[in-house]
Amino acid sequence: MTENSRRLARLSRKDFLRSAALTALLSLFPRRPFAAEKDAGLSEVAPGLFVHVAPYELVTAGNHGDISNSCIIVGNDTVAVVDTGGSYTAGKALREAVAKVTDKPIRYVINTHMHTDHVLGNAAFEGLGAEFVGHHKLPAALSARADSYLRNAQVRLGESGFAGTKIVIPTKLVSDTLDLDLGGRNLTLKARPTAHTDNDLTVFDSATETLMLGDLLFSGHIPTLDGSIVGWLKLIPELMAEKAARAIPGHGPKSMPWPDAIRPELRYLETIARDVRALIKEGATLEQALKTAGQSERDNWQLFADLNGMNVTAAFTELEWE
Repeated sequence: MTENSRRLARLSRKDFLRSAALTALLSLFPRRPFAAEKDAGLSEVAPGLFVHVAPYELVTAGNHGDISNSCIIVGNDTVAVVDTGGSYTAGKALREAVAKVTDKPIRYVINTHMHTDHVLGNAAFEGLGAEFVGHHKLPAALSARADSYLRNAQVRLGESGFAGTKIVIPTKLVSDTLDLDLGGRNLTLKARPTAHTDNDLTVFDSATETLMLGDLLFSGHIPTLDGSIVGWLKLIPELMAEKAARAIPGHGPKSMPWPDAIRPELRYLETIARDVRALIKEGATLEQALKTAGQSERDNWQLFADLNGMNVTAAFTELEWE
């Protein structure tokens, strides 16, 4: 077999296994009755910096896809929103919550990565004159998954909960770093290498020394892997070296001390990598790995039973070709 043939075989196997894992995962999602109203309360964690904290749940009609944290940063002149929730309804509730804390215009809507619980609320912010901002790889990633993302969201949210939801692709892109001025308040955006996904973006608010990490930081909620476990483990020490007074996770409490906040996540990812590598060395199959890899971490994370298998699948398909 030529090197090109081996490469294609690796890609084909990885895509197949990840698709199978996603299909199995979707079958686990519970259904709840649609609730007509959604309130997105905001908590001020530092001057002019507000956080909406979402529950540790899978996407359902009952929660409107509101399962990830969002941030609002208010400058002297304008406002930035970081992540918008998993549906038009969730995004609309967030927009209305912003209006309760400031009458300044929303200038930027920033997406930390491609996952639907962070981007499908973008549609609620159209028509406000805001620029949509993301990692330079985000448009391609969203475009490639657009059909499946919307189809799955419609199934999970139901017809009423899905109404108005669509994908809005950022047009202001970050290849390395980008500074955004809100009027006397600077945000520094950094495009990160492949880790949680291949389009992770962090936001640093210099006024309060707050680092917004999106899903590069999970707390309580089990981390989810859709990029590279090797890349994520390499990136974490680099993130830990960055100075910040506090961090805001994509899933977790409204504010956490930095860098201690990320240590449990690091332990989990190291455990998955270690277990999977050992199983591969022993000649174990993916099916065997799914039963044992990471099980020592079961009691440390919510949604472990729902999502650990997906992480093991992603790690196995990456590490078996080391």
